[in-house]
Amino acid sequence: MSPQHFLVERRAHVAVVTLNRPGRANAVTYEVLRELEEIALAFREDAETRAVVFTGARPHFCSGMDLKDASGYGDSLVIRRRRTRIGARAMTALMDMDQITIAAWTGAAMGGGACFATALDFRIGATDCFMQYPEVDIGMNLMWQSLPLCVHLVGPARAKRLVVGGERIHGPTLAAWGVLDECVPVEDVLPRALAMAAFYAGKPPVAAQMIKRSINRISAALDGAIMHMDADQNLYNRTMQDQAEAIEAYLAKREPKFTGD
Repeated sequence: MSPQHFLVERRAHVAVVTLNRPGRANAVTYEVLRELEEIALAFREDAETRAVVFTGARPHFCSGMDLKDASGYGDSLVIRRRRTRIGARAMTALMDMDQITIAAWTGAAMGGGACFATALDFRIGATDCFMQYPEVDIGMNLMWQSLPLCVHLVGPARAKRLVVGGERIHGPTLAAWGVLDECVPVEDVLPRALAMAAFYAGKPPVAAQMIKRSINRISAALDGAIMHMDADQNLYNRTMQDQAEAIEAYLAKREPKFTGD
């Protein structure tokens, strides 16, 4: 079935996958994550594509979860618990892709959007792009087993600034911190990402794919053992009064009043 929220284009040995919800700042829902997982898994059967560029319909890469659309997760706790893991499944599918993956990043990569970008092999960002994890301010833990991705890239102290502090960090600083491989003017983002994709597509594919997988396994050796319960932690957070207050205040654009409950 053709995806409803993504555009997939192939150019010789390079593919471009575009998240196409610009009217919602490319926010993701359960269905968007399900499609993303399916797209990533489908590349397993694609022997011709050697590099994949992921981008978002301008102006934003991905603004994270769509808080106004909670559909798709089910009513029973059993189903909610399973479906809450869709984000982790999508990120795992991305990281397990044999092809080299590159983010062409303009505008926001917030929350789940930051998880999406950091799950890829490389990131080309615009000078005005930014990363932010706003989960803490709506009473949530960082999910999708993506916390290690942030820590691996920036180290513990900067990860705390991003994830505990919820700081918004812009392109030049992201490049200095190692999140971005290149920081370029916005009009150069996709051309540079495509050039990088063509460079890696020119490598012997089997050797490149074997090396990539080994590097990923070394880097993430303990990640699953540490983060396997983050979806359950999120379900627990949803029972807290502070999370309800945080979301209500966020949507109403007012200051929250937290009690610790």
